[in-house]
Amino acid sequence: MRHVMILALCAFATLGATAAQKLTGTPIGTENGWNYSTNSVEKDIASRLFDGDYNTYFATEERSYTWAGLDLGQPYVIKRVGWSPRNTSVGPDRVVLGVFQGANSPDFLDAIPLYIITEKGIRGAMSYADVDCSRGFRYVRYVGPSDARCNLSELEFYGDEGAGDDTRLYQLTNLPTVIVNTVGSQEPFDKETEIPGNIIILDDNKIDTEHAGGIRERGNSSRRFPKKPWRIKFEKKQSPLDAPAKAKKWTLINNYGDKSLMRNIVGFEIARRLKMKYVPYCRPVDVILNGEYKGCYQLCDQVEVNPGRVEITEMEVTDVRMPELGGGYLIEVDAYAEKEPPMTWFKSDKGVPVTIKSPKDDVMRPVHYGYAQTLFNNIEKALWNKSFTAADGYRSLLDIESFLAHFIVNETVGNPDTYWSVYMYKERGDDLFYTGPIWDLDLAFDNDKRLFPVGSDPRLLLERGDALCASGMDKFAKRVIFTDPSTKKDLQRIWSTARNCDGISVESLIRYIDDTEALLQESQHLNFMRWKILDKEVHENPRAAGSFEGEVEYLREYIRERIPNLDKPEQFDYDPTIGNVGIDDVNADRDAPVEYYNLQGMRVDNPADGLYIRRQGNTATKVLVK
Repeated sequence: MRHVMILALCAFATLGATAAQKLTGTPIGTENGWNYSTNSVEKDIASRLFDGDYNTYFATEERSYTWAGLDLGQPYVIKRVGWSPRNTSVGPDRVVLGVFQGANSPDFLDAIPLYIITEKGIRGAMSYADVDCSRGFRYVRYVGPSDARCNLSELEFYGDEGAGDDTRLYQLTNLPTVIVNTVGSQEPFDKETEIPGNIIILDDNKIDTEHAGGIRERGNSSRRFPKKPWRIKFEKKQSPLDAPAKAKKWTLINNYGDKSLMRNIVGFEIARRLKMKYVPYCRPVDVILNGEYKGCYQLCDQVEVNPGRVEITEMEVTDVRMPELGGGYLIEVDAYAEKEPPMTWFKSDKGVPVTIKSPKDDVMRPVHYGYAQTLFNNIEKALWNKSFTAADGYRSLLDIESFLAHFIVNETVGNPDTYWSVYMYKERGDDLFYTGPIWDLDLAFDNDKRLFPVGSDPRLLLERGDALCASGMDKFAKRVIFTDPSTKKDLQRIWSTARNCDGISVESLIRYIDDTEALLQESQHLNFMRWKILDKEVHENPRAAGSFEGEVEYLREYIRERIPNLDKPEQFDYDPTIGNVGIDDVNADRDAPVEYYNLQGMRVDNPADGLYIRRQGNTATKVLVK
């Protein structure tokens, strides 16, 4: 983290003649100030921050999204900022996570950060921080942290006249910074109303994306948390942070109950290693909304029909006859389906609630609705009424590889919501429905007290029977997993291939967790300054580690227990020979280092006599060491 330089006010004058000048201008800020002595509103008192008196102060009537600063009259490149808290006992705490911003539009829609305060202020003295931002700004301000009413006594800006450039901009941490500035600084308040504004993403200390757009809330249970989840929508399609998709809609996942901040990241990586066709893009980021720091989030795809996402044909209103009527369709087995508008969801013949995600509401016609419903019902009929081995059985309608990969990923991570929400899709000209992507893993990896512990339990979640399921979907899955006699061999093949060839091992996954922990270090520090929950059990947490490191260790502990349990014959029946290329092909990667693993998948640096898996590059084989 960047460090604050603390100086007494009088000491600053001793700096050299080349130091940036102290800037003056017209004071601006939140109109309704607050007088603590009279408990009444005072208008336009931002000028008190520039009077040199530590005993005057600027506080606001509103508690959040309040600010004060200067209109400098012309752009200046800001070199240093200074601040002093309100001179009372609570003042020093109320500047922590305050954000300095610069803008060239008086509405601050183009505002980007200059600095974030990470230490308490000092009563009756100035604290200073150097600013590392090359762009010049006419308007500069300080935005108080949430629920702080600003509470400053003095504010200073230093800089050099000029428009500057964008060669180096300020990010909060090593992660990209996502900045959302809305018209009138309005905060999103529901899932339907999109608040217009401007969206800026900084990466590698430069502008990655800057475009008009909007923001609204998203999610279901996660909307109840103090740290809100959001959906952002650009006016035009974008590919932020080199994401595979070019699209308007993106999600900001809040990770409130996931104090490792990485359950989705790790779960999606496991899905990639299981070769799922589409795994949502997911990148950890820091988020600022209207100048207020909100925490560490994950910028993710919106699950939708789009190149780089669910790649099927997007239907048109006129697609009402075959073959066009045949697709594409994106549906979600959805426990919340009944909350959706009529003619966008249905109950199957077996009572499974299904939401139709594509065709979209403005495209879908009754013929599309009826066709999608018929397709799903036909899968159910075949699953219950036909011989599993018949040519026209359910496997002629449901792609078994993607269904089982989805099942294995969710069992590996211990996702209690596996069959609470299931995405499935069908392309035009293809009879099969495919399962995926996986989504929403904040309760996985032993983070749900209702099912805890999962990692050390030798059973599958589906056979335990206490995981959350949309009505009827547990019976659907059990028909495929436990009743179809061919499934056990399929599970063994997919699991063993992933274990032997694709990095589904305790050691490899823990290395990935270690790397992700290192990536998140700076951001998690800020996040848990904002959200002081490390010692609390929030949402469905079964326990609280008291530290970020402890929360990450819970994931490692889970992986160490879960992988060996899934290897057992009564579960996925791991076979160390499946997926290996054979001894004659080992020389294909002769320059790669040789590694040995025991038959439980544990790496062995100095193998004694016995049977091992020998890996070299992308090849592996079963060998006898003597």
